[in-house]
Amino acid sequence: MTRLDASDLAQRLGREAEAVCRHYLDAGHRQGNYWQVGDARNTPGRSMFVRLKATAKGPAGKWTDAATGEHGDLLDVIRESCGLTDFADVAREASRFLSLPRPKPAPARKKRPGTPAPTGSAEAARRLFAMSQPISGTPVETYLRHRGITALHGTGNLRFHPRCYYRPDDHGPTETWPAMIAAVTDLRGAITGAHRTWLAPDGSDKAPIDTPRKAMGDLLGHAVRFGIAGEVMAAGEGIESVLSARQAIPHMAMAAALSAAHLAAILFPETLRRLYILRDNDPAGDGARDSLVERANAAGIEAIVLSPVLEDFNEDLRRLGLDALRAGLMGQLAPQDVARFWLAAA
Repeated sequence: MTRLDASDLAQRLGREAEAVCRHYLDAGHRQGNYWQVGDARNTPGRSMFVRLKATAKGPAGKWTDAATGEHGDLLDVIRESCGLTDFADVAREASRFLSLPRPKPAPARKKRPGTPAPTGSAEAARRLFAMSQPISGTPVETYLRHRGITALHGTGNLRFHPRCYYRPDDHGPTETWPAMIAAVTDLRGAITGAHRTWLAPDGSDKAPIDTPRKAMGDLLGHAVRFGIAGEVMAAGEGIESVLSARQAIPHMAMAAALSAAHLAAILFPETLRRLYILRDNDPAGDGARDSLVERANAAGIEAIVLSPVLEDFNEDLRRLGLDALRAGLMGQLAPQDVARFWLAAA
């Protein structure tokens, strides 16, 4: 099977994207112009989105798993859902599917207008994330790079919306701005909320509005997650601060709880044995640190506090540089994790 043949198969499958999803990803469901499921192996859940129709964002059949950052096309779906390893077997299965007769469409019925999701609800957050696109080549990527954050692996929970609604208050006029949309997920990877950071159109900074950051949905105990937590992970407040720490320790799973109060209440994965707390240098950060240390110790989890030199880790990254940030963080890690994460990053 040549590369051209593979590309042709992927395009043909893309033209039948919904039928492919209904056949191989039947644990999911349609959500607007996307098919939503747990992952490419047909696990129940909501973190993977398959585009069902070609749009300006990309061709039909392309998918992204927000929980892991994985992405691919419908050939990958067939491979993973069927447990195949050899591409020749994948191609044969794809060809077999494409040769199947398609059921005749049911007669069109007049539909009632869709019920809008309640403002600020978890469902509204899921719909917003589903309508957004990957950050590569967008103002979100530009914004993060302006803040010194260039290591963007495992950031599938961040997306870009070109015209995200912003209302300064309950009575003010609605505006639209580009925005970074962050999926807030539970420990199973299900989206429970979203965080919006409105941006300047060129991505050079946050939008010039009164409140450029707002969260929605069910946040308590949950977080914006980067990487898959095992025995060791780090948790902090802000997205940029956590991503800055991950810039220095790129192979450690991390989570942004979005506020000091939510950091204090973050839930622990069952596998967790050591938690690094990325504190902010302010009284709220001190309170979150103390509460989280107490909760972790009560759960039998070792808690180690990592402190920035300046206000937070993004300030350290931008003002002191990556080498200084890395040296400061490595000096605070447990010895076994210095070898585990520093040597991996070197």
